[in-house]
Amino acid sequence: MRVLSGIQPTGRLHIGNFFGAMRQHLQLQAEHDCFYFIADYHALTSNPTPAEVAEHTLNVAMDYIALGLDTKKTVFWRQSDVPEVTELAWILSCVTPMGLLQRCTSYKDKIAQGLSPNHGLFAYPVLQAADILIYRTDLVPVGADQKQHIEVTRDIAARFNNAYGEVFNLPAERILEQVAVVPGTDGRKMSKSYGNTIEIFEPEKSVRKKIMRIVTDSTPLERPKDPDKCNVFALLKLVASTDELTAWENRYRSGGMGYGEAKKRLAELMIDYFKPFRQKRTDIENDIDYVKKVLADGAEWAGAVAAETLADVRKAVGLRRI
Repeated sequence: MRVLSGIQPTGRLHIGNFFGAMRQHLQLQAEHDCFYFIADYHALTSNPTPAEVAEHTLNVAMDYIALGLDTKKTVFWRQSDVPEVTELAWILSCVTPMGLLQRCTSYKDKIAQGLSPNHGLFAYPVLQAADILIYRTDLVPVGADQKQHIEVTRDIAARFNNAYGEVFNLPAERILEQVAVVPGTDGRKMSKSYGNTIEIFEPEKSVRKKIMRIVTDSTPLERPKDPDKCNVFALLKLVASTDELTAWENRYRSGGMGYGEAKKRLAELMIDYFKPFRQKRTDIENDIDYVKKVLADGAEWAGAVAAETLADVRKAVGLRRI
């Protein structure tokens, strides 16, 4: 089955990105035909500077490759290198009801976070549908909170098919294995917009400093603590072995332990977890031509699929050369 996912280049990737989705995306390579793209068209909805778009796109590419993207098997490209997707987005927009977009919660959420209410942000689901449909996608891995995006895509595809014939298959969502919300250093969900992230390849010294600043409650050292309400323990769950996690849970509940001790151990484990990838990331930084070739090769492959789909769409709607 063909699996597709995209990630926006809106900043340096953090451990919330990795444990929430990236790790599972990379695991899917072993069993599926995977198409992964850097969604730079989508990133424009937040009005970044040209320099930011270029820098963040390159960093996302290097991070994915360093973390284990199989460049020989997985198709990996920059969204804007396959412009056919924007033509399809326009065609799909002509069968998409306004009410469908008005019901999308993502637009409301982004506005609540302070983003400018531009048309690109409002019409985001149509471009997302084009991303999915143009590559003949079977499965889209998403978190449970993103299921609506795939439902919208299926709705748009069905409306197109009803109007013009069976051109698109209806993709299914693959709900990612439930991972508890990865907390940021302030206790809220880890997010670049909150400024509470720990980057995947952040310098080790900075990682330690950020972890030591994680917000905890004021329970005295000698008293028992509730691990289920602790941001530090939530992060320990991601990197500690089952036996060690059990030991930490017992220490929390027994009392006599300060949060500083748990933070120090968390820093060690987090640094060790990503250490095997750090050298590869450094090597990739010194071979940017390789990264560009990976993206170019991926765009060529993805472009061929997109062109074939778009040809079918243009024929179906009557956009033929006379």
